[in-house]
Amino acid sequence: MKMKIINPHDQLVVGELKTSTQKDVKNTVKNAKKAFETWKNTPVEKRVSFIKKFRTLLLKNKNKIAKLTTLEMGKPLQQSLDDVSWEIEFIDYYIKNGPKFFADETVLKKGKEHFRVTHEPYGVCACIAPWNFPISMANSGVTPALIAGNTVILKPSEYTSLSQKMVVDLLNETGIPKGVVNVLIGKGDVGSMLIDEDIDLAWFTGSTKVGQEIYEKCGKKFIKALLEMGGSSPGIIFADADLDLTMDNLYWARFLNCGQVCTAIKRLFVEKPVYDKVVKLFVDKLSSVKVGNPMDKSNDIGPLVSPKQLELLKIQMKDAVTKGAKVEIGGKQPSDQELRKGNYFEPTVLTGLKPNMKVLTQEVFGPILPIVPFKSEKEVIELANNTEYGLSAEIYTTDLEKGERVAKQIHAGTVAINTDNFFKPECPFGGYKKSGMGREYGEIGMKEFAQVKLIAVVRS
Repeated sequence: MKMKIINPHDQLVVGELKTSTQKDVKNTVKNAKKAFETWKNTPVEKRVSFIKKFRTLLLKNKNKIAKLTTLEMGKPLQQSLDDVSWEIEFIDYYIKNGPKFFADETVLKKGKEHFRVTHEPYGVCACIAPWNFPISMANSGVTPALIAGNTVILKPSEYTSLSQKMVVDLLNETGIPKGVVNVLIGKGDVGSMLIDEDIDLAWFTGSTKVGQEIYEKCGKKFIKALLEMGGSSPGIIFADADLDLTMDNLYWARFLNCGQVCTAIKRLFVEKPVYDKVVKLFVDKLSSVKVGNPMDKSNDIGPLVSPKQLELLKIQMKDAVTKGAKVEIGGKQPSDQELRKGNYFEPTVLTGLKPNMKVLTQEVFGPILPIVPFKSEKEVIELANNTEYGLSAEIYTTDLEKGERVAKQIHAGTVAINTDNFFKPECPFGGYKKSGMGREYGEIGMKEFAQVKLIAVVRS
């Protein structure tokens, strides 16, 4: 059976891939288990040498893989190119620091006592990747897991299987031993079958619902799960904020990738003295934004990834309007007949929000920005934390003491002050509450893929 990958711009078929069967899943896990016995004993420097070759191949194929990403999921072409470039920065970090992070560390040396910490891989790591940043998200699990000494099975998103399969193909072109890095193709049922098999570690980025299902399965098997899940990140603008800086940052923080970003600002809280001005600035900005074919570099926003995503967004939008929200701009599909074929939705600003509206209580994965006024610091902290999620938050103020004070009270894994640019190779990333557990990136994130062993020696 073959799975079709559909272009969200025009609903045409981009390509087809053979769907993995349960037998394929079992055999792949078996082969990865076998390969692990050798790979775990391969020196970390040797493991890194394959990642260096992969880096070269990724750069060589940058344009091809970026074009494929845009055709599969609708990200504007320049953003798809950026996705590859950003990932190169992270790969460079893994290459440089992997050997250091996984080296033995002496923690106590006193007299005849010599205690050291070593890092050992778990075994077979199942990586289930999302579609919104196909290359960087796939590599967030695959590359550090490999450097740590695990073998890897990647299950790409059904929406971006062509570009994410290419990641595995390029890794295998490096000459990495057979069975060390593998791919399985299919929808959620294939991912579920993979988690049910004899794996040793699960890495997942995606929805909270699926993440909870994976966590339950891993809990029963008593294996580790690294989960980066949903988010409804608050943005906070205080009256003393530098609005020129703030508006530029928050435009990208909400509307990058058509708003399909886990850390996107999905609820914006603005102090009353500047509320009307901020709403007008957003409306003015969005009135000049071009929505259209993502292969055309003159367009700023492409389509949503799928009809399903579009329908969910329309339901959330209808709920808000029915309950009294005011549409300041956008709020519907474009009228252009060509765009009506695709999964397009106009960038939208909503005001007049009520607490029970779905655009505030649910994760909104699309270009809708609800803007809510607040009166006091205490009130906005309560509003920001009034969510089951805790992935990230952004605070804008020229009073850095206030920014730090508020940041410490926000229930989120990352809080940024006067910036939306916090994805750095050095910085650990992950969520509180139903936004996940475990961390990615930085030394903390890389070491999530290894077990810690203490070896204590007393010399005679």
